[in-house]
Amino acid sequence: MKTPRFWMVVPALLLGGAVGLASAKLPQAPMDDAAKAKAAEAKAKAAEGAKKDRALEEKAMDRAVERFKKEKGVKSAAVAKKK
Repeated sequence: MKTPRFWMVVPALLLGGAVGLASAKLPQAPMDDAAKAKAAEAKAKAAEGAKKDRALEEKAMDRAVERFKKEKGVKSAAVAKKK
């Protein structure tokens, strides 16, 4: 006798549901004042680091733009002299 396809899918769905429940994120426990202060300090430190990284990235982009303009200007001048 042939098993209906529905009964072949049921175990897969149950297994998927069990994995989903097992990997569900549990709520975070309430923090005390010391933990809150430490978290705020870490957040401020991360923001400062991100600000420094952004400044370095902008400086690198400016250098790339200047280099591009310099190289492009040299190439366009050479092309203009040929014509």
